[in-house]
Amino acid sequence: GGQPRNVQPFSDEDASIETMSHCSGFSDPASFTEDGPEVDEEATQEDLEYKLKGFIDLTLDKSAKTRQAALESLKSAFSSKILYEFIMERRMTLTDSIERCIKKGKSDEQCAAAGLACLLCVQMGSGIESEEIFKTLGPVLKKIVCDGTASIQARQACATCLGICCFIVTDDITELYSTMECLENIFTKAYQRDRDTNGVSSTHNTVLHISALLAWTLLLTICPMNEVKKKIEMHLHKLPSLLSCDDLNMRIAAGETLALLFELARETDADFFYEDMELLTEKLRALATDGNKHRAKVDKRKQRSVFRDVLRAVEERDFPTEMVKFGPERMYIDCWVKKQTYDTFKEILGSGMQYHLQSNDFLRNVFELGPPVMLDAATLKTMKISRFERHLYNSAAFKARTKARSKCRDKRADVGEFF
Repeated sequence: GGQPRNVQPFSDEDASIETMSHCSGFSDPASFTEDGPEVDEEATQEDLEYKLKGFIDLTLDKSAKTRQAALESLKSAFSSKILYEFIMERRMTLTDSIERCIKKGKSDEQCAAAGLACLLCVQMGSGIESEEIFKTLGPVLKKIVCDGTASIQARQACATCLGICCFIVTDDITELYSTMECLENIFTKAYQRDRDTNGVSSTHNTVLHISALLAWTLLLTICPMNEVKKKIEMHLHKLPSLLSCDDLNMRIAAGETLALLFELARETDADFFYEDMELLTEKLRALATDGNKHRAKVDKRKQRSVFRDVLRAVEERDFPTEMVKFGPERMYIDCWVKKQTYDTFKEILGSGMQYHLQSNDFLRNVFELGPPVMLDAATLKTMKISRFERHLYNSAAFKARTKARSKCRDKRADVGEFF
């Protein structure tokens, strides 16, 4: 996996320095809109494409370290810019590179390649080209997910990639069911673990079970209602066992999946009845008010916050609406299905999520946002806040927040009425 002897990662020294440092600004889409002198957009685009071509070439390098760095740089670029035309011309080359890296690479390289495959499908959207990509990569991803000898990190990344790519591209219902079955075979092993008195390697495999469960849940949101009913009957009485898992992320994943299943069940049947409701709500309430001293404060706070919402969803059919701002637009997340979908894509796009919500046709279609809002340069300029104004606003907000918190923390304040 290391760099072979007598093999240079790049053709010359200048290229290596320039190429590998180029994408450092990609992680923050705001870097494209900061105040500054106007630049020649066409020249900048040409420069970007030239460097991306270099990265694509480097995914075939003999050095594993170089290949991984190239994959990470492509991921940064794909998450921060819409590059549909550029990718369309090179989709087969990119697909072949990703396939080779997943098949022959070590753990880190496989993870980077799987992440790039997700972003490739996000860029291409749902269409014939994406279906061709998935036909090539789908079997490879399934093989790694089911391969007990592969690293857990690689299997985890491939499980996530498999779910996201299938969600984006597949119109074939049999392929959808086949992918869900593959993921089910992974996370249902977590059910058996509770009955296994030995509990061998339970912690080791938990991250894989979590990724498989979340990817499966994402695919469940696009299943026909008759299939949804079957899956609810199959899993709703088993999922609560995962709420007792030692791993916080598994408890949260199981809780949010339960909330989503109840939401879907009530959509299909308004009078839906769950036999063990009392026992389930008791478990959820315990997690929502957990005060165990052996758990970290941050973990307890996160768990209580999530399970308060899950308990409300199960008991009261309620969802706390969230608002997401991107540019001049607003999107309201008002159900668990939408939240699951948003969280999944935010995980892979990172700070590029807002940019893609504004410009990516596929994502806008998923969240029913309509075509991208086209704003002229003059409108954008009037909407833009200078750095100094942003600084003043943030300072004022910080002072107001500090004052409000100081009042609440004042020992002389009468807090008896709250108890």
